[in-house]
Amino acid sequence: MKHLLQTLKANLPKECQFYTEHNQITVLAPSQSIVECCKTLKKHAELKFDILIDLCGIDYLSYGVGEWDTVSTTATGYSRATNNKPDESKWPLPRLAVVYHLLSTHLNHRVRLKAFIKSDPPEIESICSVYKHANWYEREAYDLFGIIFNNHPDLRRILTDYGFKGFPFRKDFPISGHVEVRYDEAEKRCIYEPTSIDPRVTVPKVVRDDSRYLKGK
Repeated sequence: MKHLLQTLKANLPKECQFYTEHNQITVLAPSQSIVECCKTLKKHAELKFDILIDLCGIDYLSYGVGEWDTVSTTATGYSRATNNKPDESKWPLPRLAVVYHLLSTHLNHRVRLKAFIKSDPPEIESICSVYKHANWYEREAYDLFGIIFNNHPDLRRILTDYGFKGFPFRKDFPISGHVEVRYDEAEKRCIYEPTSIDPRVTVPKVVRDDSRYLKGK
């Protein structure tokens, strides 16, 4: 891993930052350099990251703010609120990021590439010109997080219904007040109706003393 880290630092843009944890390397790259980084990672003789394993969005809204309040949870729950605002004292970076997981089948090593998006609406360059199979991954991140991938060949929603409003994986997406769609056999068409999700208070499970764990008694 040491040699791989040195090679990454020597060949990626100087603005990149590097972290190692749990024997894994994460490269924090500027969003405007994402295509350049991917080209280098794929084509450099000592890197050869030929496969994009995964691409996903992340929403850091209210990151670092504890939600597991076991004192008040029985009364109020700890589900995500719809008016959350980032706590900049705990998370000074942009709210949305894109994470890329890359694998080299030639050299048997992996790397995680992460790019934070500062623009509003969130925009980043598509890497389909480097990894063609990024197409559906980017459409998924667009559909669920609202991240716009510039120069994508066919940027459309891929999981939600036609005309769906909002981005379900954003942490401020409301869990009530929306409609759901299903196919009605009687009417032979898709129909819309209120969501059938029942709000409920979820209480963290507490493991208490149990006689099964009391040895010799």
